[in-house]
Amino acid sequence: VYLIRTKLLPTLIQTKMVNEGKSLSEALLSAKAEGRLTVGVYECAKIMNEDPDSVSFCLLATDDFECDIALQIHFTLIQAFCFDNDISIVRVNDLKRLNALVGTKGQLEDAHCVLITNPAEDSWEDPALEKLHLFCEESRSYNEWVPEITLPER
Repeated sequence: VYLIRTKLLPTLIQTKMVNEGKSLSEALLSAKAEGRLTVGVYECAKIMNEDPDSVSFCLLATDDFECDIALQIHFTLIQAFCFDNDISIVRVNDLKRLNALVGTKGQLEDAHCVLITNPAEDSWEDPALEKLHLFCEESRSYNEWVPEITLPER
């Protein structure tokens, strides 16, 4: 049991994180094409306040060297809200790569927080988003409440 918890489990989770990074990229690009992305801490908080049931997935992003206490407070509040409303949530530590995915060409977005809202009722479920929900659920079973996902290189 000790070997599984200390050696095999972390390796298994890291391998899944690479696959989940691809799923996250696919889900973001799909949601962007369908107009289901909200980008920015303030904009995301507004959507969560007005219509929390419309939110399917939450993404928090920082750079490793970023140490903005106000941003950390916002993240703590957003995480608590997501937990209370059963919204899957992950972290990404490459803000530049995330900006490249969700931003408008030539324009830098405040991508510290990104929401994916639910697809229209008459459309198909996004398989990449379903994989991410399963990944988050599995991570919570290992007491990793906000798992980190690495976005793939472009």
